Amino acid sequence: MRIRHAEPEDAKAVAEIHVEAWQVAYVDIFPEEFLKSLTVASRQAFWAQFLKEKQGHLQVAIDGDRLLGWINTGPCRDPDAAKGDAEIWALYASPAVWSRGVGRQLWWAAQTTLREQAFRRCCLWVLAQNTRAMRFYQAAGFERDAVPARTLELGGVKVEEIRLSCNLQV
Repeated sequence: MRIRHAEPEDAKAVAEIHVEAWQVAYVDIFPEEFLKSLTVASRQAFWAQFLKEKQGHLQVAIDGDRLLGWINTGPCRDPDAAKGDAEIWALYASPAVWSRGVGRQLWWAAQTTLREQAFRRCCLWVLAQNTRAMRFYQAAGFERDAVPARTLELGGVKVEEIRLSCNLQV
């Protein structure tokens, strides 16, 4: 497995993982009809535009010619963010490779990129009900910080997100 920066031709594979991971990870959180309504075509259009505009830093894990997962990072978007604060905007792996180190490798690569860009801290928002993700991020050194949880409505369901953060200093 190798990690590299995403290229425009990765948009479809990134979208496929995005949709599949949502449909599996959030099956007990969001209604089935909402999850089924997610389409690769709409996500592909989003990621194609994202890559064209070079927003954030999208890195992908590749095995041969197969994309296994991806991580998207950039400056922290929260109003209380300091100049040196980064954010994991999203991190997804194909459910077929969960618990096989893909997410960990992506996070390690992203840390290197963020440090090179002089970021000192990284935060992320995670659904409180997403216990798999919570365990992953805690094992990676993230801790819940003092920012209050926020409530979102998505797919007709109210969900709570909590912010986790970690230091990036070596």
